[in-house]
Amino acid sequence: MSGTERAIVIGGASGIGWAVARGLAAEGRHVTVADRNAEGARARAEELGPDHAAADVDVTDEAAVAALFERTGPVDVVVNTAGFGGFGRITELPVEEFRAIVDCCLTGGFIVMKHAGRHLRSGGSLVSITSLNARLAAPGMSAYCAAKAGLAMLTQVAALELGPRGIRVNAVSPGFVHSPLTELVTMASGVLEDYIEKTPLGRVGVPEDVAAAVLFLCSDKASWLTGEVLDLNGGAHLKRYPDVLAHVERMASA
Repeated sequence: MSGTERAIVIGGASGIGWAVARGLAAEGRHVTVADRNAEGARARAEELGPDHAAADVDVTDEAAVAALFERTGPVDVVVNTAGFGGFGRITELPVEEFRAIVDCCLTGGFIVMKHAGRHLRSGGSLVSITSLNARLAAPGMSAYCAAKAGLAMLTQVAALELGPRGIRVNAVSPGFVHSPLTELVTMASGVLEDYIEKTPLGRVGVPEDVAAAVLFLCSDKASWLTGEVLDLNGGAHLKRYPDVLAHVERMASA
């Protein structure tokens, strides 16, 4: 890394995004913490120090994403961690809920790539967070699985299109990670134990595990790496995905 690089972390106010923002700042980059939780983003930017900034952005709002990149100007690193999931069987899931998840996890990922691609410098890096569910199906998670699988393929298309400009595009595909996104799921009895049982390394992840992989992908050490969707899940992709919905339904009927 030469000079002071500029980075944008979308979804940077908590969880994986916050771990990534801390790591990028520790490496000397100027970080813009962007999140739809504007107050949380401001607090995190203040925590990083005076060289860093905050932005209020919702990835489903293209005008807001475009404005973020226009304000920031040329950028060297963009990391998109925005996303959320939900549960519901295909025959029962309201289409509005399906669309909301796809809109954030897939369409939002496209919007970020579109505008990041216009502002990233040659040698820059764009990293998205997909999921183990991009490759392992799970009952009750149709929207999330479909959206994350789409984001993985979108990553590869973007790598082809942006590669000639010297821009690398990759993704990290985490398994279960302790974060605000997964707090509610772990309230269902047996979910965490089921995940651990189906993970060869015998533990779930923490945001710092994912941040370490993202920092590598953004570094000069990964200068010949693009179009990669990196499995990071303790080996859980080698086994069957836990039936989280069954645990949730048992809790609801108790």
